[in-house]
Amino acid sequence: MSAESRCGYVAIVGRPNVGKSTLLNALIGQKISIVSDKPHTTRHRLLGVLNHPRGQALFLDTPGLGTGRKGALQKLMSRAIRQSLQDADLVLLVVDARRFTGEDSSVFELIAGRERDTILVLNKLDTLKAKSDLLPVLQRVAGQHEFAALVPVCARTGDNLAGLVREVMERLPEGPRLYPDDAVTDRDLRFRIGEIVREKLMSLLHEEVPYGLTVEIQSIARNDDEQWQVSALIWLERESHKAIVIGKGGAVLKAAGRAARLDIAALLGGRVHLETWVKVRQHWSDNEQELRRLGFDIV
Repeated sequence: MSAESRCGYVAIVGRPNVGKSTLLNALIGQKISIVSDKPHTTRHRLLGVLNHPRGQALFLDTPGLGTGRKGALQKLMSRAIRQSLQDADLVLLVVDARRFTGEDSSVFELIAGRERDTILVLNKLDTLKAKSDLLPVLQRVAGQHEFAALVPVCARTGDNLAGLVREVMERLPEGPRLYPDDAVTDRDLRFRIGEIVREKLMSLLHEEVPYGLTVEIQSIARNDDEQWQVSALIWLERESHKAIVIGKGGAVLKAAGRAARLDIAALLGGRVHLETWVKVRQHWSDNEQELRRLGFDIV
């Protein structure tokens, strides 16, 4: 093993909608985690593998902290955050460069005592009119905590991501690579395709519907014409949401399907035929047995 070989886990944490998943995707160079403007789009702990000349950085995207909701799914997401922090060699604490909120303070409490292993990432630089607009957040945060580093970035445009990667690789422990050089995540195709379908639906739905929605991929196969056949079940918690998800004349489901097929085709490298069904399974998000059946990690 080369003395310069470094490898370790890096937990990405922060309140909802600060750009954690966008940051993960930008660091890895492809879409690993789905993105939307809805809180708690990310429900699982997602691994993204960054292969670097100096080794491997294993990024763990986590759900945003806190919604006021209760139940098994919310407990599972909170557990995923804490487990990621426990496993991590390094933490990326992501905040919105425009403002610091009470929810940010709650996340700071989670990393209390390990600030020296934490890089503060000020994201969404593109939303600022001038760099001096960073000062209010910096004054509120930097004066109270001694972080390992403070790195302003824009995950959406890629601005200063190279600088963030340098800071990360410098601080990871020495060790061999844990994944093959061509690995980008530990999630299988069924999971990734199900998340793509969910992302497209979430972009078209509002209020409480997205939270009570999940997608189960039943099958992925190629037919004689070398076309991918994907079958997806969309599970809802309420019968009243079914008409909303389908839309008038099937408009919402068709629009989501068209958008999902493009991303799935890019992932699979070929033409895709996507079939979707909408079904109701009441209280699935508050039932650990159902969550396990639907592919959630129950620790």
